[in-house]
Amino acid sequence: MKMPSTRQAATWGAQGVLYAAFAGFLALFSSWPDFRSLQPDEGLITISIAHHGQRLQPCREQSLEELARLPPNMRVASRCPRERAPLLVEVDIDGTTVLRQRAEASGLSRDGAGKLYRRMPMPVGVHQVRVRLRDSNRSEGFDYVREEQVELRPAEILVVDFDSEQREFTFK
Repeated sequence: MKMPSTRQAATWGAQGVLYAAFAGFLALFSSWPDFRSLQPDEGLITISIAHHGQRLQPCREQSLEELARLPPNMRVASRCPRERAPLLVEVDIDGTTVLRQRAEASGLSRDGAGKLYRRMPMPVGVHQVRVRLRDSNRSEGFDYVREEQVELRPAEILVVDFDSEQREFTFK
């Protein structure tokens, strides 16, 4: 077995020192500085909504003449425009509006779900939360409203979601 030359040994030693320094750097920054996403006296209210708005235009029945002009594979009794209404979400906490946001329908044809995600740190304690959603083309008012009194504890996370099947807000 051939012994390494002094030059190879020095190179290996330098590589060892560099690896040790890098490992020390990783160890240091894996535990320092301390990171806290919430203060000890805070809870978190998260609004997470993914919902399809109502169609902007109603479906229309096609006449027999219109159907005859179409190729056989495209003959459907009713034609439904794909575009959907944007969502408008408002959140009041303790009587103050803290969020008013519009979520456009996703997709090239604007026929997908509107999506909204917002995190709001709040002081611990009892809060009156009111959530409103408009998913139609109306210009005033809201289609869904829920108001609830919640108690946030330190580091507790309250998730407000909209259940599209039940058509109601959930607080978890």
